Amino acid sequence: MREILIKFARKINKAHSMKKRYAIIVAGGSGKRYGSELPKQFLPLNGKAVLMHSIEKFDTAGAKVVVVLPAEHQEMWLTMCKEGNFPVTHIVANGGKTRFESVKNGISAIEELADGDLVAVHDGVRPMASVELINRCYETAHATGSAIPVTRATDSIRQVMADGSSCQLLRSSLRAVQTPQTFRAELLRGAYDVEESPLFTDDASVVENAGHQVTLVEGETTNIKITTPIDMIVVSELMRNANS
Repeated sequence: MREILIKFARKINKAHSMKKRYAIIVAGGSGKRYGSELPKQFLPLNGKAVLMHSIEKFDTAGAKVVVVLPAEHQEMWLTMCKEGNFPVTHIVANGGKTRFESVKNGISAIEELADGDLVAVHDGVRPMASVELINRCYETAHATGSAIPVTRATDSIRQVMADGSSCQLLRSSLRAVQTPQTFRAELLRGAYDVEESPLFTDDASVVENAGHQVTLVEGETTNIKITTPIDMIVVSELMRNANS
């Protein structure tokens, strides 16, 4: 009986190991909020484009990468990869008018996607997500179906009402949401097979709309989304310190 159980466990582990990891990296920003003519995902950061750092992290974690870009940015991106000898092979998919459409296009671009595979959706301008965090999200999604990295709120938070009044929210109950938001393939694909809603603010909200509860995992305070020039300065310094 013990030998049978061991063989069965080995078969299960082998099946689990065959499940593939994918990453859909959404990089559709225009750079307007950043104040740059060049979209911030293409700006240089410690020797290479911001987006390249994000791609490399997922490649290290063993994921096949799909980069979702607006059609008008794709030629520039391919030129940057060629001139910079960027080594990571990846698929380029067309961005949509909204993030929802972009993620949906990214899912469609993975032709071999199978049930049980794992898909992470990540902001292209979060280059500091660690490989440890990425692995933690994949492992949690494999076990529970989903993994949403979050951090605790450190500032006091107030909610502003329509009439201009405000009320304090309980800080200890609040979490700031990050990416990569990671899911089993069949769960994410099914959740996105709907019409877009204004209530969809991220992938977690799309999956919740499909009736699935999401699992929160500990995020990283250094997993900063580059939105302003100050963010770029902070991320650059964090990266230099990490590599020193």
